[in-house]
Amino acid sequence: MKVLRISRYLLFTGVCLFFMFNHSLLAAENALNSFPERIVLNITQTPHNSQAITWKTRETSTYPRVQVIRAAELLNPESTSKIFSARTTAVDLDKKTTAYHHSVVLDSLEPSTLYAYRVGDDSCWSEWNHFRTASMTSEPFTFLYFGDIQEQIHSMCSRIFRTALQTNPESKFWLFAGDMVNNGPDDMEWEKFFNALGWIPRTVPLVLLPGNHEYPDRRFILPKDYHITNLWRPHFTLPENGPKGLEETVFSFDYQGVCFIMLNGNEQIETQAGWLEKILSHNKQPWIIVAIHQPVYSISKRRNRTQFQEILVPIFDRYSVDLVLQGHDHGYCRTFPLKNHLQVPDGEKGTVYVISNAGPKFYPPSSRYDHLMAKTSSREMLFQSVRVDKNTLHYTARTVTNKVYDTFEIHK
Repeated sequence: MKVLRISRYLLFTGVCLFFMFNHSLLAAENALNSFPERIVLNITQTPHNSQAITWKTRETSTYPRVQVIRAAELLNPESTSKIFSARTTAVDLDKKTTAYHHSVVLDSLEPSTLYAYRVGDDSCWSEWNHFRTASMTSEPFTFLYFGDIQEQIHSMCSRIFRTALQTNPESKFWLFAGDMVNNGPDDMEWEKFFNALGWIPRTVPLVLLPGNHEYPDRRFILPKDYHITNLWRPHFTLPENGPKGLEETVFSFDYQGVCFIMLNGNEQIETQAGWLEKILSHNKQPWIIVAIHQPVYSISKRRNRTQFQEILVPIFDRYSVDLVLQGHDHGYCRTFPLKNHLQVPDGEKGTVYVISNAGPKFYPPSSRYDHLMAKTSSREMLFQSVRVDKNTLHYTARTVTNKVYDTFEIHK
């Protein structure tokens, strides 16, 4: 009888432990599915008084939202945070998996103010993070610019992001000139991109424009199916002031004395040219910086696309664009100041065109436009800091090991 009682006790204990273990596993799984992932800040059209935030969960949320408060008041028990409700987009990754992306644009913020925020819902909140709104005036600032990432995103490109943050922790935002991944429709590649960035996009806003690898390969699809991956807009909340149908892939914003214009080199270039002309004709900022993935003056031996020279360069020249930032050619070059496809004489106004590469994939450069180039090279992983300080633009390219690779200035 004693043995029987012990056996019953052990059986009862085992059953209890089994259910407790399974309950703990279920609770852990529910917490994981509700946990905010891929939290990213994006620049808005008015960065002095608004901020875009996007994040992902594995299951839908009952009331996804953002809490935001001035960082200095976070620990003040008498202060309360503002609540912003999120918009949710369900994205089918495959026949079995659906991801839920949540987006919010915080508005009515104060300029030059440090805010604390967190995202989530009652079941699971993120940690508190910080962001700072832009100034309303032309105060000096720095931003970082990256060319193609594309391959070995997590294993190799994590290094360039960490070096960039350590070198320029004061940067106001990071600008990516396309091809952040190799296969835009593959969610696992975006997972690697966010893993490589770590917590950086939770506190440093990103400005992104699409490259050709955020689109399907033209060789294997019909023209009617050529459109940006359906993962682009759920992941990023970017300005919607571009041409109809190209919102969040073509846009502009002003930041402390600079007019930034992001173009989409993959489609509808003539439509964008008309929009670009309109934006520049109304511009009141002293500096103009344009970014586009595909180069105007290509250094790749594999291609030489002159459409941009015919359509975009006359507009750049007419409105005295200062700097054009590009990617695509997996190398590095910087032109002399150019106008009408020629180097301008010393002291005259021209546009500087830069191509850069942040990842470990390289193409050999051609000598096609050597007469226009101040520097051309290949086989370096690079990031660039651009600082605008009153009448001077300071530009510095650095290697992944933080060595200065190129530098120049533009003066007004």
